[in-house]
Amino acid sequence: MPKKIFLLFLIVHANTICAQQNYFPAAEWKIKKPEELNMKKALLDSAVMLALKSENKVERDLRIANIKSYSREPDYKIIGPMKQRGGPAGLVIKNGYIAAQWGDISRVDMTFSVTKSYLSTLTGLAIDQGLIKTVTDKVGSYVWDHHFEGEHNSKVTWQHLLTQSSDWSGSLFGLDDWADRPPKDGTIDDWKKRTLLEPGTMFEYNDVRVNLLAYSLLQVWRKPLPVVLKEKIMDPIGASTTWRWFGYDNAYVNMDGLMMQSVSGGGHHGGGIFINTLDHARLGLLFLRNGKWNNQQLLSQNWVNEVQEPSVANKNYGYMWWLNTDQGWKGISPKVYYAAGYGGNYIIVDKEHDLVMVTRWMDDSKVADVLKLVIQSAEGK
Repeated sequence: MPKKIFLLFLIVHANTICAQQNYFPAAEWKIKKPEELNMKKALLDSAVMLALKSENKVERDLRIANIKSYSREPDYKIIGPMKQRGGPAGLVIKNGYIAAQWGDISRVDMTFSVTKSYLSTLTGLAIDQGLIKTVTDKVGSYVWDHHFEGEHNSKVTWQHLLTQSSDWSGSLFGLDDWADRPPKDGTIDDWKKRTLLEPGTMFEYNDVRVNLLAYSLLQVWRKPLPVVLKEKIMDPIGASTTWRWFGYDNAYVNMDGLMMQSVSGGGHHGGGIFINTLDHARLGLLFLRNGKWNNQQLLSQNWVNEVQEPSVANKNYGYMWWLNTDQGWKGISPKVYYAAGYGGNYIIVDKEHDLVMVTRWMDDSKVADVLKLVIQSAEGK
């Protein structure tokens, strides 16, 4: 056998063995003791203890929490479903197995902006399937209504929406972009008449524009996004039937003669994904495994890589996944990336240590400390 062919055979064989060795959970997720995963039990126990003691202080009634948080927004209102939250919960997944858990991991809760990472996933699927040619395409080429008309908005690309750098200006479902998280200074008139910046040059976290991405994807998929997510991702990875994805009460769109709800990318005005901790962990494991589940490539590895690329406007933000590029989480690798939502909701992916950590309602300032203990446990320190 020629040397090159033999080497190619060895590489393919090694990759096949590696793929076969990766564990993917069925309906019941296998639990392994820390020692079986070469983890230090004492450190992992300390991580769980710290997580349980570090409940986020946000009110249990999330309607009150939202009203307090967004009180400066003119005419703020709740126009989507909300529910009372549970207590702290979380999971540590090591080598695909449950290594540790705390709280009620089956409880369905709001997850706020973690929803954005699911929305990003559906964008990747649309590109994988050729529904969108490239992220640098202008969205107006796909969405033929007034939302992308005008000198400024016509420049907006899918990439600008994914990186929250579009500075898109307008209204969607009765909500104005300028009223979402307004500056600390200035008047309402100042906010309305601000100078628009070139798309791609400035990062601004803005749920109206995120919801515009969801609305635009609805135009591309031509079916409700929760249906796409269920068929393409959640069912194949074995998620439960308890998760839901809501939009606003007034966010219904006529699509090919059928009324469909355009979902929201968070819980800013209510809505977003309501989901349990186990299902979050399955999405995290899908990304840890480069978009593959068992022998199915559900999401291209190329997309999984792209979401981790620092954006021009904010090097700590990719395609609706947060990055640790500047090591805001000190002592944690800059290669760690995560989905993050209000109230201490996180899906954290650490490929170097083959780890996924999910937290619900944790004090944001303690997340890195808990993760450090988990990593130290995985390193056997």
